[in-house]
Amino acid sequence: MQKIILLVLSTLIYTQIAAQDENLLTVNSIPLELRIKSNAVVRFDNIHIEITDYNKFIYTNTRIVTVFNNEGDYKINAFQYYDQNINIQNLEARIYNSYGKEVKKFKKNDFKDVSAVPGGTLYTDSRVKYLDYTPNTYPYTILYETKVVYNSTAFIPSWRPIEGYYISTENAEYKITNTSEIPIKIKTTNFEDYKIEKINETYFKAKNLQSLVPETFSPDFKTFAPYLKAALTEFDMEGVKGVNNNWEDFGLWMNNSLIKETQQLPRTVKNKIKQLTSSATSDIEKAKIVYKYMQDKTRYISVQVGIGGWKPMLAQDVDRLAYGDCKALTNYTQALLNEVGVASYYTIIYGDDKLIDIDKDFSATQGNHAILCLPDNDDYIWLECTSKTNPFGYTANFTDDRDALIITPEGGKIVHTKVYPTEENIQETNANIFLDEKGMLIGEVKIQSKGAQYGEHEGTQNRIVKEQELYYKDDFWDELNNLEIIKMNFNNNKDSIVFTEDVKVKIPKYASKAGSRLLFQPNVFNKITATPPRYKNRKLPFVIERGYTDIDTYQIKFSNTLQIEAMKEPVSLQNKFGSYILNISITNNIITYKRELILNKGSYSKEDYKEFREFCLSIKKHDNSKIVFNSKT
Repeated sequence: MQKIILLVLSTLIYTQIAAQDENLLTVNSIPLELRIKSNAVVRFDNIHIEITDYNKFIYTNTRIVTVFNNEGDYKINAFQYYDQNINIQNLEARIYNSYGKEVKKFKKNDFKDVSAVPGGTLYTDSRVKYLDYTPNTYPYTILYETKVVYNSTAFIPSWRPIEGYYISTENAEYKITNTSEIPIKIKTTNFEDYKIEKINETYFKAKNLQSLVPETFSPDFKTFAPYLKAALTEFDMEGVKGVNNNWEDFGLWMNNSLIKETQQLPRTVKNKIKQLTSSATSDIEKAKIVYKYMQDKTRYISVQVGIGGWKPMLAQDVDRLAYGDCKALTNYTQALLNEVGVASYYTIIYGDDKLIDIDKDFSATQGNHAILCLPDNDDYIWLECTSKTNPFGYTANFTDDRDALIITPEGGKIVHTKVYPTEENIQETNANIFLDEKGMLIGEVKIQSKGAQYGEHEGTQNRIVKEQELYYKDDFWDELNNLEIIKMNFNNNKDSIVFTEDVKVKIPKYASKAGSRLLFQPNVFNKITATPPRYKNRKLPFVIERGYTDIDTYQIKFSNTLQIEAMKEPVSLQNKFGSYILNISITNNIITYKRELILNKGSYSKEDYKEFREFCLSIKKHDNSKIVFNSKT
C-alpha cells in the first residue's frame, strides 16, 4: 500500500513539472539572464496553503532548484520544521545531474532529524528534518516535495518570489485556498516593480526574476524585494484561540491569553522587593532597583517551549530557577515592578543590529524578541532583560530606533523605541604622545564612548588580559604594526553610560625613514582605513542606520633633535552626509592634532552614493596625511 502511495505522489510531481516545463531538470534550459550573478536558480516553486479551519492548514510545496556552486547549496531549502502540532505527511527529494538524469533519491526517513534550536537552549519542543547532501559535481538540480499539516494557524507561511541575494527565480507560485470562512489578510510589497502576476486575491505567480546583488550600505532586503505575508483574523496558537483584526486585538489576546496568569510571585520575593524599594522617591528609582535585582539574580537561557515559543514561563519558576529566556525575564521583571506599583508594558520587537520594524500596518505574529517598556511622561524607557550588564534603559545596537508592539491591558500599540542621535553617539579620544628621532612612539590614550558607541566598547573589561591585548592589536588598532600594549585600565560608568579606556602603548618605528627625513602620520589612533567600494552602475539606495561623532585630540611631543619641514593645512568638509574638520598646530616642540568626524544617519538615493564615496575617500586621504620631520643637525 505504501509503495502505491509513493508511486502516486511521484506521478503527481512529474505531472506538475510536465505541465510547467519538461526541461526544468536540465541546466542548459535555464535562460542566460537568470544565470548571471546567480549561485542557484529556482526553476519551479509551487506553494499551496489550504486553510480548512481557524486552527488548521495544509501546506504543500513542490520545488526544483539548480545549484551552480557550493555557495548555492544552502539555497535548496530542503528542510521542514515539526513538533506536536506540525505533522509531516510527505518529505522527498531527488537529485539530478546537469543533463536531467536522476542520481540520488531521498525519502522521509533519509532526512537528518535534529533539534530545531542549537546549543545554548535549555530545552525545546521543536525539531527539524533536513537534507544532508554533499554534491560530487556542479551544477546539479534538486526536486523537493513536502506536505505538512499544521494544527496551529498563528504563522501562515510568507512568500519571497526572490529568496535572497545571488538566487534567480524562473517560475514560482503562491496560492492560498481558504475554506475556513475565517477572513484572511494579505499584504504584498514591491510586487509591481517585479511584475508579479496577481491571479486573484490569494493566488500569485512570478516568472524570470533575475538575482539581486548586495551592495555596501544596502537597506533591508524586504524593503526593495517582493514580499508577501498573510494572517487570519481568527487564529489558533497551539490550542489558544486569538483574534487579529488589528494590533489592538492582537495585543489584547497576548495580554489576556499569554501573559495575564503568569506573573504570580512567591510571598518572600514580594516582601523583599518592596523592602529594597521602600526608600525610593520615584518610580524611576524603584525601576532601577528592580532592574539591578533582576540582573543580579537571573541569567539568560533560551527556552523554546510553550505556545509557539510565545508564552513566557511562570514568574515564580523564573524566581526559583534563576534563569529564563527573553520572554520569561521580561515577564519576571514586569511582575516585580507590579509589586512596587510601577507601570510597565511587555513588548514584542525584532532584536537585531539591523533596524527591523514590526510592520505597524499588518497585525500578525511578528518579532523575535521581548523587552520591557516603562512609560515616562510622554516618552518611554526600554529595558533589555536578557543582559546582566546593560545600564538601566540602554538598548543601543540591538533594539533601538524601530517600531515595536507594546502589550497593554487595553490591547496592543505600536510605538517607536529610543533613537540614539548622531550627536550622542560619541567616541572621544585624547592622547599624549611622544615621538623620538628614530620614529618610536609612546602614547597614553584615553577613549570615552557614549551612546551607541558605548555598546561597541563596553564589555572589553570583562575579557581576560590576553584577549584584551588581542582586541587592540588585531581589531581596534589592527593597522598599527608592532603595537605593544604596556598598560590597560577600564571604567564602566553605568549611571552616566560612559565607558572609559586608558591604554598605554608603544610602537617601535611607527614613523618611517625617507632618507634624512622622518615621515609621521599624526592620526595614530582613529584613522579611516577602508572606504566603500566603487559601483559602475549602483542598483540600490543606501542607508546609514546609525550616525556617530568622533572627536580626537592628541598632544604630540617630538624629540628636540627633530624639526618640522612640512605639515598639513587645516581641512573643513561639510555636506548632507556629515562633516570633517582637521586642524594641526605647533607650539615649541608640541603638536596639537584635532580632528572631528560626524557621520549622519539617513536614507539616500543610489544617485547620492558617488558623492558619499568621494566624501569617504577624502576623509581617508586626510586621515593618512603625514608630517615631515628632518634632523636639526
